[in-house]
Amino acid sequence: MSARHLVLIGMPGTGKSTIGRLVARRLDRPFVDSDHEIEIRCGVRIPVIFELEGEAGFRDRESAVLADLAAMPEPLVLATGGGAVLREANRIALRSTGQLVYLHSTPLVLWQRTRGDKGRPLLQTADPRGRMEELYAARDAIYRSAAHHIVETGGLNATEVAALVIALAEGAANA
Repeated sequence: MSARHLVLIGMPGTGKSTIGRLVARRLDRPFVDSDHEIEIRCGVRIPVIFELEGEAGFRDRESAVLADLAAMPEPLVLATGGGAVLREANRIALRSTGQLVYLHSTPLVLWQRTRGDKGRPLLQTADPRGRMEELYAARDAIYRSAAHHIVETGGLNATEVAALVIALAEGAANA
């Protein structure tokens, strides 16, 4: 396995945290969820950061955390927030130290997985399904261009997706 970080990117609801934990256990690496790390550093939940600082303030905090995590010397499995790759500086930092795996799901599946989740500020709208479709339309090409690998998660359970991620990462390390 490569000494590089393994970074999971994708839309909210693709299972980055769940898959990341499974992959980290199988690879015997530390697991870090960047959103959780932001909450630890700020001492409040992400919806509170959005409420007090707006999305721009949150993205500034996210960029600082991602830069710190990318610079960690020990290889880790990192689950990023859905918007982590929106800033070019974040994409550069993550790609320079890790393999990026885009966990892809359709907007309908993502909406079904996230509906009712109050911890996702960007989806707290009168039309969360429409908002998910808008986010997907704006972000899919960015995820695809940033990723070293793309894993289609449709119809697979978390264990199956984790196995695919590991196989891709190990294949890249042995290439």
